Amino acid sequence: MSTHAAPLPRYELHCHLDGSVRPSTVADLARRQGVELDRPVDDLVIAPAHCRTLTAYLAYIDTPLQVLQTPEALTRAARELVEDWLDDGVVYGEVRFAPQLHHRRGMTLDDAVRAVAEGLAQGRAATGVGTGLLLCCLRHQTPDESLAVAETAVRHRGLVAGLDLAGDETLYPARSHKAAFELAHAAGLPCTVHAGEAAGPESMWEAIDVLGAHRIGHGVRCTADTALRDRLRTDGIALEMCPTSNVQTGAVPSLHAHPAAPLLAEGVPVTISTDCRTTSATTLQHEFDALRRTARWTATEESRTQSTAAQAAFTRDGASSERAR
Repeated sequence: MSTHAAPLPRYELHCHLDGSVRPSTVADLARRQGVELDRPVDDLVIAPAHCRTLTAYLAYIDTPLQVLQTPEALTRAARELVEDWLDDGVVYGEVRFAPQLHHRRGMTLDDAVRAVAEGLAQGRAATGVGTGLLLCCLRHQTPDESLAVAETAVRHRGLVAGLDLAGDETLYPARSHKAAFELAHAAGLPCTVHAGEAAGPESMWEAIDVLGAHRIGHGVRCTADTALRDRLRTDGIALEMCPTSNVQTGAVPSLHAHPAAPLLAEGVPVTISTDCRTTSATTLQHEFDALRRTARWTATEESRTQSTAAQAAFTRDGASSERAR
């Protein structure tokens, strides 16, 4: 009888579709669509280890976004992501995207949502991996644009599991998008908000108290605010931490300085995700390997984060997928 423990079932809660398209797929879609790539595809879609700013990191998503402007491309990218989750030991994954960024060839918000949902459905059928779809409002866009995204999410409640707010916290406050999140809450749609990545604890307080976030995307800058950490623990607000990405964007200076380990030790709900699998050239296996090297994590810490992620998931598909495996 083998003495090796079975791999832990994994749950990924923070994964951007446009940052997780396979480089080979980007190249193939570009060829099919007549999009000229002026450099090798890897140079265009994989960010360096230290971008220093979120803006510099996001520039590596421009090329994938350029080729994700048809329903067929979105469906393929979503399906392949589910396949990649299977290879990474993921039994349930949530993917997020901003449908309002996919209109260049005439797609509507509804078209884009249906296309991604179809890809996820194909992936689920082929792999048994559970999936959830989140729609992103963007901080730099108008309240009306965010409201349109929220309305789309509610209109497709059977396909969409939650609402997100992404973008530059330092330039654009969250409160201007309050109406969109109030609509989501009224419809029973759970919400997450990118906060505490580029800005400090005040951004996280705004996400929680103004937008009613059930989870926080990243949240690495909560360490200096004791009251905030207490609130996260008391209310069970899970942090969607992405160590490799957090270093690349300059949110933390190094993996050794990443706050996931001390926060977990304090009892703060911590989950681990990839953020952008292609942009960061990472997997959950890579993230946990890095935490084992730098924070001396063991299967115990990984199990705690996976249990937290399973409980914080916006749908219950993960449980049925785990049973299927």
